[in-house]
Amino acid sequence: ERMRRRIANIVLMIIFFAIQSCIFPFIPFLAGSPNFMVILVFTYGFIYGEREGIFYGVFAGILMDLFYSNAFGIFTLIFIWMGFINGKFSRYFYEDYIILPVSLCAINEVVYNFVIYVVRFYIRGKTDIFFYVRTIVLPEMIATMLCTLLLYRLLLEYNRRWKAIDDKRGKESA
Repeated sequence: ERMRRRIANIVLMIIFFAIQSCIFPFIPFLAGSPNFMVILVFTYGFIYGEREGIFYGVFAGILMDLFYSNAFGIFTLIFIWMGFINGKFSRYFYEDYIILPVSLCAINEVVYNFVIYVVRFYIRGKTDIFFYVRTIVLPEMIATMLCTLLLYRLLLEYNRRWKAIDDKRGKESA
């Protein structure tokens, strides 16, 4: 049953990646678009634990590396660490508690963007970090956190349904 859930989650990641990559860049009034890969990886790590966080981190990272990376593997490393570290917080997972997930989202977004800044800009001599923070990090972080408020609840409900299916099948086979 875990494999079915993983396949469904991967399909969900592909759908959200397509929305993030193909639709949001063409919406002119968005100052920054939400980073669905950050939301999904930290949420899956937070809900399911370290191993699952790493698994989904690898998948999200490879997707991002295939489409956006000059140095293949940098997104994979970022998302693996993101899934692992957020998985460490799964022991503090309570479905009704929203402050920790939103805080984790903000921290993940800042770390993600800082690494991207170092790899893509700082190394090439573009050292105006305040311009980068003002024009890219803050708008994306605000959009991602707003989407997290909505998506996190939806992903929790989605997780509850998978858990109910797993529990029902476990009782039938017993």
